[in-house]
Amino acid sequence: MSTGVMEVIKTMSNFKITLKAARVNAGLTQKEIAEILNRSESTIINWENGKTKISVMDFKRLCSALNVNESEIFLPYKSS
Repeated sequence: MSTGVMEVIKTMSNFKITLKAARVNAGLTQKEIAEILNRSESTIINWENGKTKISVMDFKRLCSALNVNESEIFLPYKSS
């Protein structure tokens, strides 16, 4: 695989891990996030598992709900 493809895979992996960590850090369940964003719980689960792509609008709303900077979601997760 090319370096570019590997970087995309790495970024998506970071996204899944960091998204879930940010939600847990915020003390919210997948169901609660689904209610806030007016989406199904299965949609949130699929975002966290990388099975479904998130729209830009949902991504912005999700970051706002989690109180995280949009760019932080793509960084590797670092536990505190």
